[in-house]
Amino acid sequence: MTLPEILHATYPLPPASLEKMLALAEYVELPKGTRLFRDDQLAQHIYVLQHGLARAYAQREEREVTFWFSTEGAVLASIRGYTEQALSYETIELLEDSRLFRLNMAALQQLYRTDVHLANWGRVMVERVWLQTEQQLIARQFRTAAERYADLLEHSPHLLQRVALGHIASYLGITQVTLSRVRAQLKKAPRP
Repeated sequence: MTLPEILHATYPLPPASLEKMLALAEYVELPKGTRLFRDDQLAQHIYVLQHGLARAYAQREEREVTFWFSTEGAVLASIRGYTEQALSYETIELLEDSRLFRLNMAALQQLYRTDVHLANWGRVMVERVWLQTEQQLIARQFRTAAERYADLLEHSPHLLQRVALGHIASYLGITQVTLSRVRAQLKKAPRP
């Protein structure tokens, strides 16, 4: 996907607004393991993921808790840093060598003040993150581990080929042992 295609998928921009956003974007290639955002640093940028894979997680005691995965076409941002200019709740790490576009948050916020189309793009981007977070919270509260895994299989089967099972288990809110049991049960289940 090109940057204009990714931006338009979030919110269609007229040509003049799109040009402003493209002028702000800096193309970068970053290796697997790069931490785009850390929970102990203020975020200065947001990223648009052209190719690659990222995850957001928090370190709690001796374990990491994965919140989400993002693939091609995603906008990667520390939402707390983006909205409040405060330290992030999570660390966002690349799980693959990736190609991204980096946008300076201060410059982007200035564009929002001068261009209603870009301000709407930013609003829709945050609304989508909010919706994704709400859906995940509801799933963790009201769905079984098997249901959460089945949902992952249905909606994001590609993640199983690209993400370590430990990260998948953490994302589902279960242990790796439980994930193994769920996978074994699903393999045994009759298929319609």
